[in-house]
This record gives sequence, structure tokens and C-alpha cells, in this order.
Amino acid sequence: MENDFAYLDLKNGKESAKAKISLHEGGRLMELQFNGIYIIKDQPSSKYKDTFASSILFPFANRIKNGLYSFNGKEYQLNCNENGRNNALHGLVFDKKFEIIDRDLKYNSCAITLLYQEKEKSIGFPFLYNIYITYTLKDNNINVSVKIKNTDKNSFPFTLGWHPYFLSNDLYNSSLNFKSNEKIQFDKNLITSGFTTYNQEMPLQIKDNQLDDSYILKTNLIEFTTPLYHIKLDTNTAENFLQTYTPENRNTIAIEPMTGICDSFNNKKGLQTLHSNDEFTTQWNVTFYKKTIPNE
Repeated sequence: MENDFAYLDLKNGKESAKAKISLHEGGRLMELQFNGIYIIKDQPSSKYKDTFASSILFPFANRIKNGLYSFNGKEYQLNCNENGRNNALHGLVFDKKFEIIDRDLKYNSCAITLLYQEKEKSIGFPFLYNIYITYTLKDNNINVSVKIKNTDKNSFPFTLGWHPYFLSNDLYNSSLNFKSNEKIQFDKNLITSGFTTYNQEMPLQIKDNQLDDSYILKTNLIEFTTPLYHIKLDTNTAENFLQTYTPENRNTIAIEPMTGICDSFNNKKGLQTLHSNDEFTTQWNVTFYKKTIPNE
């Protein structure tokens, strides 16, 4: 125990891959390193309550305008938790306590499954559900599998996302690569207001760009390249969206895969319905490639 929070360390037998998970903060991935290189690591200048770093975003990713939405003819009011704006932000499980329900430890890999059971109906989302997170760590790969089970007697709307911040030793000389021909437009409160054609040449060089942008993806693959490493982030869902954000400290970048867009509970883009006793599962894979450094 540290600071009243429970942490879980994962590592493979060769200790070439290591991860750290916070059970009391939504089961989030706090640290991830391969071959001694950190690609995810909490920054001392940032607080989790402000960054939502590596949190699982459910039942909605990104924002809901004014926390208001309607579903099956009823209106609901979510808690508006975004500082400076009257929006509901990043779902309801980012601060929940998860429990360990399964382990699978091998020499070349290790896996852990976590569970949070929602047993109390909130005013803004009066539905019951279980959320399972399985982290499988291998020599140069981590798989994050999230399963949602509707344990309520009623159906509910949802989108799902992940909010990892990737660390770069030189973000100015790092880049993103993805396929998209449509970008999402935002109003002054960062709520979806429309769509525009996107024809940016790839890879997208970070340089001095201050990113806070969202895209409709044509494929399920996102690549991030730094002077030290290259990663491929892919998912198994058919419809994919990407949010990117560079915070002020400028040594990390949020690369957020999502199954729906900002304010999806109202604009319906990517929104899905999970019926009673049904399940939905998605996976995100991060594969690491160490770059060859001259005279290393």
C-alpha cells in the first residue's frame, strides 16, 4: 500500500516487460516499460484527478454536453465534473476500486483480471453492470481487454475508451501515423459541433503543435514514433475514433482510442446499446519496437 492506494506490479520472467496498475484508481495502467524504456509513466507535475492518465472510459468516452442526455424517452442528468466547463467528463469508473479475480503467470507472459461491480444505480446512469479489465503482458506487447456485462434488467447506452499518456524523450521529434479523412470539430466548450475533411500528410509531426483533436479512423491501427521507440496500437473494433492531446509539460501525449466520439450520448456517433445480460468486449494491443541508436 502507498498513499492509501493499492498498486499491483506485473513483470514477465525475464523482467524485460514491467507494468504497474492502480487498483483503486479505476484499474488504470500507471507505468509500462519494455527493455528498460518507459513508454507510460505518471508525471510528478500532474495529478491523476486532472489528467485521467490511462483510465478506462466507461460508460462514455470524452464529454457529454452539460451532462444531459435522453435514452428510450427518458432524460438523465450526469454529474458535471469538468473543471471550468459544465460537462460530464470521461465516464464513471475512473475512480472506482477494482478487485483481482484471476491471475495467469508464465515465464514469457503474465496476465491479471480485475473486476468492478456497479451495485448502486446513480441518478445520471441508473443501470447496473460489471466491468472486467484483463492486462496481458508479454516481452514486447501488452494487451488490454475490457469486457462490459449488463447486469441490469434494462438496456443502457455506452461508448468505451482508453486514455493512456505515452512518454517521449523528445516529443518535438516524435510523430503519429494513422489513417483518417474526417476530423471532428468542437465548439468553445470542446463539444462536437460538426465534421470536416481531413487530408493531413502522414506521419503527423508533433513539433510545436498543441494537439487537442479528434478523428474518425479508417483503420484500427495507430502508430507513435519517438527517437527511442516505435509502438503500434491496434484494436479489434469495427468502428474506431481517436482523440489526441498534448499537455503543457510537453513530454507526454495522450493517444486515446475510442468506440464513440465526444457527446455521443446525444449525437449518437459510435453509440451502442447493451441489452440486459449481454456482454461487450474490446481489446487494445500495444506492441513495442526499440529503435536502433547509433553507437549504442
